[in-house]
Amino acid sequence: GTPKVQLAPESELPTFLATSAPKVRDAYRFALANPHTLETVPCYCGCGAMGHTSNLACFLQNDSQENAPIFDQHAAGCGICVDIAQDVMRMTGQGQSPSAIRQYVDATYSSFGPATDTPLPAN
Repeated sequence: GTPKVQLAPESELPTFLATSAPKVRDAYRFALANPHTLETVPCYCGCGAMGHTSNLACFLQNDSQENAPIFDQHAAGCGICVDIAQDVMRMTGQGQSPSAIRQYVDATYSSFGPATDTPLPAN
């Protein structure tokens, strides 16, 4: 069977996402439930200039704690951030390794802009 991807419940989403598209809301729900998965994935929207260190930072601020997330509104208005998270969610559901996901994201999005300074996954 396919590994099931965990998503945080809709009720945990911040109010600023109330009118957002389902794929945006799902990306935030994925980030909330799988922070360590997005931590090893770079973002290519140019947000490194804002101090972001990974795709995760577009959804949750770097000083977030798992029990007290601090949402970042950036990804709510940025299609690249959401597309990357959606690809990671899809590939995670297919059972792909963090390294394979990282290679795919690098290959697919590197033409959009500079990568965040994101460490490679351990495996």
